[in-house]
Amino acid sequence: MTLIAYSTTDGPTSRVILTGAIGDYGTAVSVHPDGSTDPDHNGQLELRLSKGTFRLDISGLGSRLAQQFQSFPANRVSCSGEVTAHQNAPIVGGDGTGAYTNLTGSFQLVVRINEVDKAGNCGPSSPFLAQAVVISGDGTVSR
Repeated sequence: MTLIAYSTTDGPTSRVILTGAIGDYGTAVSVHPDGSTDPDHNGQLELRLSKGTFRLDISGLGSRLAQQFQSFPANRVSCSGEVTAHQNAPIVGGDGTGAYTNLTGSFQLVVRINEVDKAGNCGPSSPFLAQAVVISGDGTVSR
C-alpha cells in the first residue's frame, strides 16, 4: 500500500491519497495527541479520508526536517534546494474511525521539501517564494 501527501506550503494540512490495500483520499493534518493542530509536525499525522480516519505517529519528524534545513539552500546561486527526512510511522492504535477502526500497521515515510527562496539574503531563515512538500511511503496494514 502506498501513501502520498502533498502540499505547496509547510503548513499543518495537505492532500493525501492512499492506493493499494486501501484506496482512499482526503486530507492529512499534523496534530498533537490531543487532536489540536501541530504546526511543528512532531506529533501525529491524522488522515481524514472519505471512509474514515486514522493517525500515524510522526513524532520527531519536524525536528529531523529542521536539522536538514540548517544547511539549506543547497544551491546558493539559485537560492533553492531540497531537504529530505525518513521516518517509520506506526499507526496509532485506538484512533481509527469508520472503515479504519482497529487498523494496525506502519508506513516507511520519506518527506521531501523542495523550495526556492528569495534571493539576496539566501539562508535557512530566508522566506520562500515557492515550495513543494511531498510525503510518500509504503506501508502494511491489517485489522
